[in-house]
Amino acid sequence: MKTRTLHRFIGLIMLLPFIGWAITGAIFFLKPGYAGAYELLQVKTYPLESQTVIKPQNDWLEARLVKTILGEHLLVRTAQGARHLDPQTLAPRNEPTEDEIQKLLSDALQINPSRYGHINKIEGKQITTDTGVRVTLNWERLTLTQRGADTDRIDWFYKIHYLQWTGIALLDKTLGAVGIALVVILSLLGLRLFFRRG
Repeated sequence: MKTRTLHRFIGLIMLLPFIGWAITGAIFFLKPGYAGAYELLQVKTYPLESQTVIKPQNDWLEARLVKTILGEHLLVRTAQGARHLDPQTLAPRNEPTEDEIQKLLSDALQINPSRYGHINKIEGKQITTDTGVRVTLNWERLTLTQRGADTDRIDWFYKIHYLQWTGIALLDKTLGAVGIALVVILSLLGLRLFFRRG
């Protein structure tokens, strides 16, 4: 196969990835909708009013006392992981009831009502709002994560950009390696054609 024909053939094969890279690259550069999609949602906290004295334990690496609409929480980090304790007894705090999750999340979602709306459904520690945003509560750390359709869409653009087209890790890596090899070959063929012309 002649150099020019091979160059055109590989160029046609690489047309789809190049278009994908150009479009997604522009999206990553301009970042439209990123603010809401990756907004940091936090549990709402209040000033501490009690004079609670905490006696640290030997295995604690870090301790934090916070107050939410549900009362005071002692959040501890150990070598074994995070622990959510009752500040008065230092015993593990009970898992939240659905009503407690409703209170905690309703309080937190007020930060951006246009994005989060109101709680629509609670399944365990996964909460769905009437705007379609999914919020997950990590009780041990007392943290929240949120995802909406915009988050899913941007993540989909990342998969396109990084050639994660099939969802099968080995196949996607192979496609990526082939793509890089074709770009190198395309560049070398282009150089050869350029210097041959001269």
